[in-house]
Amino acid sequence: MTTKISSKAAPAGPQGEVKLAAGERLSMRMWRDEPPTEHKPSGSRPYETVGYVISGRAELTLSGETVRLEPGDSWLVPAGTEHTYKILEAFTAVEATAPPASS
Repeated sequence: MTTKISSKAAPAGPQGEVKLAAGERLSMRMWRDEPPTEHKPSGSRPYETVGYVISGRAELTLSGETVRLEPGDSWLVPAGTEHTYKILEAFTAVEATAPPASS
Protein backbone atom coordinates (compact mmCIF):
# COMPACT_ATOMS: atom_id res chain seq x y z
CA MET A 1 0.00 0.00 0.00
CA THR A 2 1.33 3.48 -0.90
CA THR A 3 0.87 6.34 1.53
CA LYS A 4 1.45 9.91 0.44
CA ILE A 5 2.06 12.64 3.02
CA SER A 6 2.11 16.26 1.82
CA SER A 7 4.39 18.44 3.94
CA LYS A 8 1.85 21.25 3.54
CA ALA A 9 -0.87 19.21 5.28
CA ALA A 10 1.28 17.05 7.59
CA PRO A 11 0.63 17.37 11.34
CA ALA A 12 3.03 19.20 13.61
CA GLY A 13 4.82 17.23 16.30
CA PRO A 14 5.36 18.21 19.94
CA GLN A 15 8.74 19.88 19.21
CA GLY A 16 7.56 21.85 16.16
CA GLU A 17 8.66 19.24 13.64
CA VAL A 18 6.48 18.28 10.65
CA LYS A 19 5.59 14.59 10.78
CA LEU A 20 6.10 13.01 7.36
CA ALA A 21 5.74 9.39 6.19
CA ALA A 22 6.12 6.66 8.80
CA GLY A 23 6.11 2.90 8.74
CA GLU A 24 6.57 0.23 11.38
CA ARG A 25 10.41 0.43 11.35
CA LEU A 26 11.21 3.89 9.96
CA SER A 27 9.81 7.43 10.09
CA MET A 28 10.58 10.81 8.55
CA ARG A 29 10.12 14.30 9.87
CA MET A 30 11.07 17.79 8.77
CA TRP A 31 12.30 20.71 10.81
CA ARG A 32 11.18 23.79 8.84
CA ASP A 33 12.71 27.25 9.36
CA GLU A 34 13.93 26.50 12.89
CA PRO A 35 15.07 29.88 14.28
CA PRO A 36 18.60 30.43 15.59
CA THR A 37 19.01 29.12 19.14
CA GLU A 38 21.59 28.39 21.76
CA HIS A 39 22.27 24.68 22.23
CA LYS A 40 19.13 22.62 22.52
CA PRO A 41 19.10 20.43 25.64
CA SER A 42 21.59 17.59 25.32
CA GLY A 43 20.15 14.10 25.31
CA SER A 44 20.18 10.66 23.78
CA ARG A 45 17.38 8.85 22.00
CA PRO A 46 16.58 5.13 21.61
CA TYR A 47 16.52 5.47 17.81
CA GLU A 48 19.12 6.04 15.09
CA THR A 49 18.79 9.33 13.16
CA VAL A 50 20.05 10.30 9.73
CA GLY A 51 19.40 13.78 8.38
CA TYR A 52 19.88 16.04 5.39
CA VAL A 53 20.19 19.85 5.47
CA ILE A 54 17.98 21.66 2.96
CA SER A 55 18.78 25.21 4.06
CA GLY A 56 20.41 27.13 6.90
CA ARG A 57 23.26 26.21 9.19
CA ALA A 58 23.61 24.42 12.51
CA GLU A 59 26.20 22.78 14.72
CA LEU A 60 25.82 19.20 15.88
CA THR A 61 27.78 18.19 18.98
CA LEU A 62 28.05 14.44 19.27
CA SER A 63 30.17 12.68 21.92
CA GLY A 64 32.17 15.89 22.49
CA GLU A 65 32.90 16.57 18.80
CA THR A 66 31.21 19.53 17.06
CA VAL A 67 30.55 19.57 13.31
CA ARG A 68 28.99 22.33 11.24
CA LEU A 69 25.97 21.35 9.14
CA GLU A 70 25.29 23.32 5.93
CA PRO A 71 23.00 22.88 2.90
CA GLY A 72 23.72 19.58 1.18
CA ASP A 73 25.29 17.98 4.28
CA SER A 74 23.93 14.83 5.88
CA TRP A 75 24.56 13.40 9.34
CA LEU A 76 24.13 10.33 11.53
CA VAL A 77 23.38 10.16 15.24
CA PRO A 78 23.65 6.55 16.45
CA ALA A 79 20.96 5.33 18.86
CA GLY A 80 21.80 6.05 22.48
CA THR A 81 24.46 8.68 21.69
CA GLU A 82 24.49 11.92 23.72
CA HIS A 83 24.12 14.91 21.38
CA THR A 84 22.87 18.49 21.00
CA TYR A 85 22.22 20.98 18.20
CA LYS A 86 22.77 24.73 17.95
CA ILE A 87 20.88 26.47 15.14
CA LEU A 88 23.06 29.21 13.62
CA GLU A 89 20.78 30.32 10.77
CA ALA A 90 17.10 29.53 10.02
CA PHE A 91 17.35 25.76 9.51
CA THR A 92 15.34 23.35 7.39
CA ALA A 93 16.27 19.67 7.39
CA VAL A 94 14.70 16.25 6.90
CA GLU A 95 15.42 13.39 9.32
CA ALA A 96 14.70 9.69 9.18
CA THR A 97 14.67 7.64 12.37
CA ALA A 98 14.71 3.91 12.96
CA PRO A 99 12.77 2.73 14.79
CA PRO A 100 10.25 5.57 14.39
CA ALA A 101 10.88 8.54 16.71
CA SER A 102 8.39 8.93 19.51
CA SER A 103 9.77 12.30 20.71
